[in-house]
Amino acid sequence: MKVCEGTFDLIVSIVKKGDAEVLMEHAKKAGAEGGTILNGRGTGIHEGMKIFGVAFQPEREVILILAERCHSDAVFKAIYTAGKLDVSGNGISFMVDVSKVAGIVHLPAVDFSGGGET
Repeated sequence: MKVCEGTFDLIVSIVKKGDAEVLMEHAKKAGAEGGTILNGRGTGIHEGMKIFGVAFQPEREVILILAERCHSDAVFKAIYTAGKLDVSGNGISFMVDVSKVAGIVHLPAVDFSGGGET
C-alpha cells in the first residue's frame, strides 16, 4: 500500500439500510483503513410518504471514512461503483477536505501551542 503524507479527506456516504457493510469492504480493498457506520433516517422530499396509508420513513446508514488523500479518490470510486450511486434512490456520497486530525495512533502528535508537530 502506498505511503501518504498525512493529509486526509472525509468521505461521507448515505446509503440504504443493509448496504453499508458491503460498501465498507469495498472501501477497505481500495485503501481505507476503516470507518464508522451510523444508523439514520431520511428527511428529504419523501418525508411523510405513505404506503397503504402507513407513514413511511426510509431508513439509511451513514458511512464515515477518514481516508488518506492518496487513497481517497480510489475509496470514493469504490463506494460509488459498488453502491451503484448513479442510480436514483441508492444513496449519495461526498468528500470533504479535512484540515486537522487527532487521535490516530500512527500520526505524529499535533502541537496546539502554535508550533507544529511534536
